[in-house]
Amino acid sequence: MEFLTATGLSSAAGLNAYIPMLALGLLDRFTNFVNLPPAWSWLSNDWMLWILGVLLVVEVVADKIPVVDSINDVLQTVVRPAAGGVVFASGVGSETVTVSDPGTFFASDQWIPVVIGVVIALAVHLFKMGTRPVLNTATVGTAAPVVSAVEDGAAVGLAAAAIFLPILVLVLLAALAFGFYWLFTKVRRRSEPETGIL
Repeated sequence: MEFLTATGLSSAAGLNAYIPMLALGLLDRFTNFVNLPPAWSWLSNDWMLWILGVLLVVEVVADKIPVVDSINDVLQTVVRPAAGGVVFASGVGSETVTVSDPGTFFASDQWIPVVIGVVIALAVHLFKMGTRPVLNTATVGTAAPVVSAVEDGAAVGLAAAAIFLPILVLVLLAALAFGFYWLFTKVRRRSEPETGIL
């Protein structure tokens, strides 16, 4: 279950870096649903919650504007995988946020959850980043706000499922992959010129 929780959180981070981080921080700060390991308690710090909230608003707005969304995706290529590493490691209870001796960090297994989270979030992010320009071009930018809203909803759903009902993460990931594939192929077919035999 911890692995499913961590996978759901890092997948959500691949769509929107700040939703799962803010969810973990808020739930740790104000509820008993999440108890972050001591090394990750900075996520529930007041200042961090405000910073994550502001960054989330910027991300949500920027991701709904054609062209700006693609620029934002390029900038987020570092942020989303890093967030994925953080939320995956915190989701499996890793104690590795402060690294005072990198030799000790890499000699132990503490880095493994971080790397797994980075890879999962990066894969989701690259898929998102690759499909968005195609969708924007085929729809002259009209798809940007709709697709972005769906991605935000998926990130919220994945984060919520990961925290409250981890088994649902598998279903949501499958549905998300199918939905993106269906939308991508549908838009791609519309953008291809029709060739008829005269």
